[in-house]
Amino acid sequence: MKKQDFTTTILVDQTPKQAFDAINNVRGWWSGEIEGPTDEPGKEFTYRYKEFHYSKHKVTEFIPDKKIVWLITKSTLNFVKDKNEWIDTKIIFDVSEKEGKTQIRFTHEGLTPQLECFDACSNAWTGYITDSLRKFIASASPEDQSFTTTFVVDKSPQQAFDAINNPRGWWSEDIEGNTDRLQSEFDYHFQEVHRCRIRIVELVPSQKVVWLVLDNYFNFTENKNEWKGTKMIYEITKKGAQTEVRFTHHGLIPEEECYAICNKAWNYYVSTSLYNLIATGKGGPNVAEGNDFEKQREDRPAWQN
Repeated sequence: MKKQDFTTTILVDQTPKQAFDAINNVRGWWSGEIEGPTDEPGKEFTYRYKEFHYSKHKVTEFIPDKKIVWLITKSTLNFVKDKNEWIDTKIIFDVSEKEGKTQIRFTHEGLTPQLECFDACSNAWTGYITDSLRKFIASASPEDQSFTTTFVVDKSPQQAFDAINNPRGWWSEDIEGNTDRLQSEFDYHFQEVHRCRIRIVELVPSQKVVWLVLDNYFNFTENKNEWKGTKMIYEITKKGAQTEVRFTHHGLIPEEECYAICNKAWNYYVSTSLYNLIATGKGGPNVAEGNDFEKQREDRPAWQN
């Protein structure tokens, strides 16, 4: 390994397993659009940050509670002359115990000062690892592995807040009830597959929205009401000229039967549809039955196929 490869180290109070699991939940700490499994050896996932950065990663090493390595097989950085600078570089997380704490040593092997992107990329990694990942690990516990995803958008916190409170514009047109008033309740349903009743329990303008699931029905799980009692949390933070939206479905954990499909669904609805509604004014919600429903079945999001 070259001595000039970018590296940074953090110490956290959580266990190596908690740190390892948090690192592999990439959507929880690396903002941008992520598609594909991030926590399975041999699998590939893609990362995209608007028009600036695209990369494809293969999980080439996966030693539980100790080490993770991603090989970057494709990459486009549109702000440097050589747009493929990241290709064949590796992102490495070494996890170890140190004096009663857990040390995470992050290395981007191949990201050296000779590359044009070094300054911007090293600054970005420093923020993601020493701030975002550190905080994400600190929030982890064995009982709390709730689904989380984050994105950054070039709009104001108020615009993000307003879009979140318009779930008909990004989740489903088939919603009944008020969706933007504290303590109001609304009903969501998707064909015969999913129904739920939600109460708005926290509404802080430009900062936070929290929904409590009062009742739920899935037709594809043994426990038909797995979501009941869980919360959807939207945290909005100003980041310079941009706005960060962090979505957490508190209680949606890997042990639940619906986790895999719900994970894919939220990634689409939040990271793509909600993002687009905030950024462009047009999301991609489920179309209401009777409103060009046949067309929706042809053009439905990939997670529904």
